[in-house]
This record gives sequence, C-alpha cells and structure tokens, in this order.
Amino acid sequence: MSPSPPYLTARQAAAELDVSLATLYAYVSRGMVRSEPVPGSGRRRRYARADVERLQRRRQVRRDPSRAGEDSLAWGEPVVESALTLIDGGRLYYRGHDAVELAAERSLEEVAALLWVGAAGERSAGRAGDPIEDLSGDLFHPPWPRLSPTVARLAGQLADAHPVDRCQALLPLAGAADPAGWDLRPAAAVASGVRILRLVARLLAGGDANDAADRDEEAGPGAGGEERPVGAQVAAVLAAGWGLHEADAVAAIDAALVLCADHELNVSAFTARCVASAAASPYDAVAAALAALKGARHGGVGSRVQALLAETGSRQRARSTLAGRLRRGEAIPGFGHRLYPHGDPRAAALLERAAAVAADPRRLELLHAVVAAAEDLLGERPSLDLGLVALAEALRLPPEAPLVLFAAGRTVGWIGQVVEEYGRGRLIRPRARYVGPPPAASS
Repeated sequence: MSPSPPYLTARQAAAELDVSLATLYAYVSRGMVRSEPVPGSGRRRRYARADVERLQRRRQVRRDPSRAGEDSLAWGEPVVESALTLIDGGRLYYRGHDAVELAAERSLEEVAALLWVGAAGERSAGRAGDPIEDLSGDLFHPPWPRLSPTVARLAGQLADAHPVDRCQALLPLAGAADPAGWDLRPAAAVASGVRILRLVARLLAGGDANDAADRDEEAGPGAGGEERPVGAQVAAVLAAGWGLHEADAVAAIDAALVLCADHELNVSAFTARCVASAAASPYDAVAAALAALKGARHGGVGSRVQALLAETGSRQRARSTLAGRLRRGEAIPGFGHRLYPHGDPRAAALLERAAAVAADPRRLELLHAVVAAAEDLLGERPSLDLGLVALAEALRLPPEAPLVLFAAGRTVGWIGQVVEEYGRGRLIRPRARYVGPPPAASS
C-alpha cells in the first residue's frame, strides 16, 4: 500500500472538508489551506493534504471539545509553527533539505549551521563557493574551550557514570559559569549553541577524547593545552573517545549524528521549547531535553533493542524469540514508526553505513536475522533506534554508544528549537482538562 499523496485536487479537498469549491477558495485566501500550481498544467492548482486534515481535526474537536487536550498533545496538530524540520511522504527534511542526503554529504557542524541560521544565513554568506560550508566555518571558527576546573574535576569524579547522566549533571554547572549564555538574542543564542554542542560532545566522549583532541594539532591552538584545535569536529571527538581514528569510521559516526539531529516536535524537542519559552538559558533547556531523551519510550529504546538481541542470541532463534514475545503480549522494540509507515529512511541509511564499515560482517548477522523476522511477522521495518544499534555493533562501540550518538546529534536540533522559540517570545502554556472530583460544596 503506497502512502497518501501530499496534495489533493480542488474537488478532492472540497469533498474531504464537505464544503463548496467557493468555500475552499476562501480557506486558501485566508491562509488556512496552502495551494500551489500543478507543474506543467497551466492554471490548475493542488492543495496540501496536511492542511485539509488539520481542518478536519478542528471540526472534530468543535463537535467534542473534551478531545482537544488529548488530541493536540498526542500525535495531534502542531502546537507551534516551525521552519526547522518537515516529515512528509516518508522522508525527513531539514529546512527543505533531505536529511539522508545531508548525512551523505555534510558534517554535523554544517547541518547545525543550516538548522540554527537557515536559509537567511545561506543567502547572507555572500561569498563564492558553498554557502552552508562558509556559514559553518564562521560559526565553528572559535577553538574548543577548556572545561572549567570545577566541571573538569566533577567530570573525573563521574567517570564511571553513564555518559548521558554525566552530561546532564554537568551541563547546568557549565551554564552557571557562562554568563553570556543568558543573552537570548538570536545571534548570541547561536553562539551559546556552539559552546553547548562542543561541551556536550566532550562530556559524552570522556577523558580519552579530550586528550586525543588536544593532540590533534601540535602546532596550532591546543598546543599549550588551553584550547582545542579549531578544526576538530564532534564526530572526531566522539570517535577518539571510542578509540577510533579511521576516516570511514568517523564519517559513519558523523552521518549518524546528522540523521539524529532533529525530528520535529518529539518529546525532548518539545521539552526544550517549553523551557526556552520561559526565557531559561539554552544550557537549562538542553539539560531538560536530555532528561526526556533518557526515557524508555524515547532515546531509551536503543537499550531495549540491545536487550532483544541478547535475548535472541543466535540467528536461528530470531523468529522464535519474536514469536514468543508476541504470544506473551510483549513489545518488540526497534521496529515501526507512526510517521514512516513504509520504513524509516534514517534506519535504512544507518544499516547501509553499518554494513559498509563492519570489519567483521558476522557481527551483523544476528541483527539482520531479527530484522527479517520482524518484517515477516510484524510487517514492520527498522526504526532509527535499531539503526543506531547496528552502527554501534559494526564499529564495536560500547553499549551506551547508541544513546550517546542520539544525544550528541539531537543536541543540534534542541538548540535549533530553542533559538526558534526565543524568537517567538511567548510562554507555552497549555490548559488541562480536569477529570477529578467536583469542588466540594461550601458549608
């Protein structure tokens, strides 16, 4: 079954809304339904299915107001407008650029520049060559700062903690030592985003990556041990923390980070926006988003995929293990996504990367057997979480690596969401639908 086309004809849109063509055109003139010319058809126009479906949901809410809260917060219509990320037709786009193509061609830093500054930044780069690359070079030109003595000392004391826990604990302390982080003007918030992304990468990577990155350029910044090299990238820092220096391994990690960068208003991105809407600092917004990411229904799915693989044990047991879970009514994590009914393109790209960089293809045989069994039994394809686990298996990364990759990459999206939210300048404040006991009568 193919996905629904993103556009409708005028008659189809009017029929879906149960209105006349004149009323549909009125909706278009008021900005309620977007339309555009049909390429190569003269004066014919087509109408956005998403807008038509949104109007249909509004009508349903008007008929049953009690559904408004639950519908808007559980896969309902968007809570805020955003120019960052679009999921449409089974594809993911960052500011109109296909995310899978970006992962194949761009670094995380370049994607950060695209998401944080966007098309306006591309137009204003003002130089010959690649505007996104030029913009990224401008944003990420400052060298990596050293950790403050307090943060460095505590990072050492938390060396045995999960990297994401360590990052979540130390990020607010780093923010408290950065008074410029409270400047919420767009350009200043983006500059804070650069410092936050590099701090997150450093805390997630651990001490080994810090030492390796400090040695990257003996003659350049960092030779005195006070700064990181200007050119060090997040992917290289993480890879060094895992003892990897090969170019193909670093490129695969960078691609995974790009694919994790943003995903519309998921729960961690919405958390970051809510905190930012209160005019909190981007450090606090990212720390709050990390708390949401760690949840078992969000970034924690990767560890559940790993547990499924451990339970399966061998290729021969893949089908029976999944069948047993189905009989017991247990979940099978890592498959299916409501926004990608025909397969998550991020997962497909990661599985290809994993196969390309695996030194020993046998490490992926169990995972591929589970994928085949899930597609056969469930009719579902892998999600991003399984793709991250596949890459971690291929590169022999530690068990926490899938969540580390997710957190490092998604930090870019959180910062983009936060910068955009500062520009809105309004507090996010939904109302609750009270279902408790009625107020007691006064005596």
